[in-house]
Amino acid sequence: MDRDAEATKERLLEAAIMEFAAHGLAGGRAERIASQAQCNVRMIYAYYVGKSGLLDAALAQALRHMAESVPPRSKDLAGWAGDVFDHHQRFPEVLRLSMWAQLERPEAAATLSEAYRSRTLAVATAAAHPLSAIDVLVFIYALAQAWQLSPEGLTSLEENAGGEEAIAARRYAVVIAVERMLQVGACGEGG
Repeated sequence: MDRDAEATKERLLEAAIMEFAAHGLAGGRAERIASQAQCNVRMIYAYYVGKSGLLDAALAQALRHMAESVPPRSKDLAGWAGDVFDHHQRFPEVLRLSMWAQLERPEAAATLSEAYRSRTLAVATAAAHPLSAIDVLVFIYALAQAWQLSPEGLTSLEENAGGEEAIAARRYAVVIAVERMLQVGACGEGG
C-alpha cells in the first residue's frame, strides 16, 4: 500500500465524494470511505479531524474542480450553461454532494462562493442585464442543473428519457433559454 500522504489524501477525497454523495454526512460511513481509499479510518481523523472535516474537504475539491473545469464566461453565458449541464451529466455526484451539504452542513456549502468568487466578479463587470450579475449567474446555474434535480417520476415520463437524444434536447433547451433571457436583458425589460 502507498504510504505517500498526498496520495492517501487524494484517495480519501475521491472515496468521500462518492460516499457522501450517495449517503450524506449522517449516512456516510468512515469505514467504507477508508476501505475504498485503501487505508484505515485513523487516516480520516489524522488528515481531516473526522467525517465533517472530510466532507468539507471533499466538497471543496469537487467544487474547485467544477470551477476550474467550467468557469463562467462573460462573453458566452449560454455556452457556459451548456457546459455546466454537461458537467453535471458527467459528474452527478458533485451536485448530489452539494445538495447533501446544503441540508446537513450549510457552512460547508459556502465553499461554492469561494470557488467561484474571482470568476464571478469578472463576469459581473461584463454583464448587461437588469438583474445583478450574481443573480444572472445563479439563475443560469439553476437552469443548467434543473433536470438533474427534477423528480425521476416526472423526467421519466418522456419516452427514452435517459437517451442521448433526450439529453441533447435538454441541453439545447437550457442554452436557448439562457440566450433568450440575456436577449431580454440586453433589450431592456419587455424587450
